[in-house]
Amino acid sequence: MKKSFYAYMSRLKHIKRWGLMRNNMEENVAEHTFTVALIAHALCVIRNAYFNGNVSEKDVLAAAVYHEAGEVITGDLPTPIKYFDENIMQSYKKIERHAEETLVSMLPEEMRPSIAPYVLQEEDEEVRQLVKAADRLSAYIKCMEELKSGNKEFEKACARTEEAVVRMELPEVEYFMEHFLPGYSLSLDELN
Repeated sequence: MKKSFYAYMSRLKHIKRWGLMRNNMEENVAEHTFTVALIAHALCVIRNAYFNGNVSEKDVLAAAVYHEAGEVITGDLPTPIKYFDENIMQSYKKIERHAEETLVSMLPEEMRPSIAPYVLQEEDEEVRQLVKAADRLSAYIKCMEELKSGNKEFEKACARTEEAVVRMELPEVEYFMEHFLPGYSLSLDELN
């Protein structure tokens, strides 16, 4: 098989998120991935600096970079469909796993041990937890931005996403929300 892993990964920019909703600002999976990596790294640093954590920043960044890798094959299935019922959720997990394994098979054998655990989402539980929190925060920020731009279609999604973030009860998430989240509501002039 041709070694097309990175060519596939670069196509994340063509996959749109939030497909069932009207968006004032479209978001693709590559943009989302960058935001998740940025926030996941921040959460890791916060955990290690303020809450006696000892989580590898490298592992968190790598896990965040690859956390949506399978979507380059499956596309982005909207959350209401993905979690409609247990059967759909379990079936889709199998599809995602197959897509992730297919991507890993595109890597040279020598590179797989370094990359496969992140693509297959087999990282340490603490790493996975921080990436999941960052993923939810990214979705919440997207909802906030849509509301700020006047798109009321995101009202319920924003409330549900905020609730999911708060329910995680992670001190580094609370810290991020208190100290960094307010900045996302400011204009460029207000940030300066």
